[in-house]
Amino acid sequence: MGTFKHLMLASMIALGSAISPTFAQDLIIGFSKEGETLDPANHRNRETETLLRNVYEGLLTRDASMKLVPEIAESYEQVSPTIYDFRIRKGIRFHDGSDLTAEDVRFTFERILKEGAMGDGQTSPRQGLLGPVTGVELVDANTVRFNLSEPWPILPAMLPNQQIVSKAFVEKNGTAGMATQAMGSGPFSLGEWRRGEALILNRFDDYFGGSPEVPPVGRACVDRAIFRTIPETASRVAALLSGDVHIINELPNSSIRQIQASGVADVVEVNGTRSFFLAMNMQGEIFDDIRVRQAAAHAVNKDLLIDKILGGSAARIEGILSPDAFGASELPQVGYDVEKARALLAEAGYPDGIDITLDAEGAYRDMAEAIASMLTRAGFRTSVAISETTMLTQKWRTAGGPKSGDMWLSSWGNGSLDPFDIFAPTHATNDRGNSAGYSNPELDKLLAAAAIEMDAGKRAEMYHRAEMTIVADQPYVYLWVPRDIYGVSKRVEGFHPSADSRILLHDVCLK
Repeated sequence: MGTFKHLMLASMIALGSAISPTFAQDLIIGFSKEGETLDPANHRNRETETLLRNVYEGLLTRDASMKLVPEIAESYEQVSPTIYDFRIRKGIRFHDGSDLTAEDVRFTFERILKEGAMGDGQTSPRQGLLGPVTGVELVDANTVRFNLSEPWPILPAMLPNQQIVSKAFVEKNGTAGMATQAMGSGPFSLGEWRRGEALILNRFDDYFGGSPEVPPVGRACVDRAIFRTIPETASRVAALLSGDVHIINELPNSSIRQIQASGVADVVEVNGTRSFFLAMNMQGEIFDDIRVRQAAAHAVNKDLLIDKILGGSAARIEGILSPDAFGASELPQVGYDVEKARALLAEAGYPDGIDITLDAEGAYRDMAEAIASMLTRAGFRTSVAISETTMLTQKWRTAGGPKSGDMWLSSWGNGSLDPFDIFAPTHATNDRGNSAGYSNPELDKLLAAAAIEMDAGKRAEMYHRAEMTIVADQPYVYLWVPRDIYGVSKRVEGFHPSADSRILLHDVCLK
C-alpha cells in the first residue's frame, strides 16, 4: 500500500510539473494609447515602439540600468570612425520558423535608409534616426557592416530602437500589409490586433531566449500578453484595482496613495527620459520678443508644480537635457518671480498684460490649468485649449512651416540619453521637433559639430555651450523630466520598467 501511495505521489508530481509551464496565463496591460502601426519602420511613436519591442528585437538592447548589450548581434566593433561591424547571433528564428540572417538585418536597415524604399515613393520616417549612416552591407554570411559618411559616436545607442524584420515577410506582404501584420523574432508573436481595443500577443516557444546579458534567458513566462487600450486614467486605475489588468502605465500622482493602500497592487517608478517644456511660438507677434519669453519663464513656479502635481516625482531642468543625459551640466536657474515677469511684459509693451492660449493634450489638462493660473497671475491671461495629439503635432511640428498657436505644453523623449536624440530635433533650425520655430545659426553649427565629435570630453563641452546658448535665448520654458510611474498587481513578478518607457514582458510572470 505504501508503494502504491509512493507511485501515486510520484505520478502527481510528474503530472503537475508537466502542466504548470503550459497552464494558460494571460498577462494584461492597461495601456494609455494604441499603437499607430505594426510596421517597425513606419512610425516615430514611443507607444508603438513599446508594443512592437515584445514582437521584434534589435541588434542591441539595454539592460535595466540602460547599459547597451548585444541582442540579435552577438558582438560588434568599431573598425574605424566611420565603419561598424556587427556579428549576427546564430540560432535565432522568426515566428514562422525561418532563420534570421545577416541579409535580413541588411534589408531592415536599407529599407529605412533608402529614399522611397517603403514603396509608392514613401521613405521611412525613421530614416533620420540613423544620422550619417549611408548603407549597410554584408561582410560575410554572419556579419553586417554599417558605413557612415562621417563619424557618429552614438550609432550603437540608436540601434535598440530599430527592430529587425524578415526580408521574405516584407516582400510578401508589402508596406501596406506590414501595417496590420507582424512577424518578428521576439518572445511573443502576433495573435490579433483589435483596433481600438487590444493587441493580443502569443508566447513564441522557439524564442532564442534574448540577450545573455539580460537574464533570465529563455522563453516568456506567460502564455499571452494582452495590451488593452484604456485611454482614461481613472478607468486604468479602476481596472488594476479590480484585477481586470495586471500592469498600467502613466499612473497619475493623484492615484499613488490609493494604489499603495489597496493591498492588491504596488507602485513602481523609474527615472524617465522625457523632457517637458512650454513651446513659445517665436514666429508669432508675441513670443518673438525675448522679454516676453523671459517673462513666461519667471511666471512658472516649477518647484511648486513638481511638488504638488507630480508628487515630487520629477527632476527640474533649466535646459532640454535630462540630468542623466550625456553632457548634461549644472545651469543657472530661472527663478520664480511674478513681479519680474510683469516688469518684463511691461517693458515689452504689455503693461496691462496680454491674452494667450495654452495648447495641451487631455492627459495633461490638470497640469496645463495649473500653469495657466500661474501665467495669468503674472500678466499672461491664459486660456487652456485641449486637443488630440495628432492635431497638436500638425499645428506645431511643421518642420519649418508656420506655427499657429501661442504656447504648447509638450515634451520630447530621449531614450538614448544622448543629446543628439533630443537637442537637434527640438532646437536646430526647421528640425522636426522645433515647435518654437527657433533659429540660431551658431547653435546649428555647434550641434552639427557635436554630433560627429569622437572625443567624449570635447563633445560634452560642446553640449554645455549649446545649453548655455538656449538658456540665453529662452525659446522654451524648460520644466522637468518626470519619473515614469506604473501600477502593478501583487500577482506580477519580474516586471522591471525601463527608463525609455519600454514595457518588456519576456521576464514577467503571474503568481
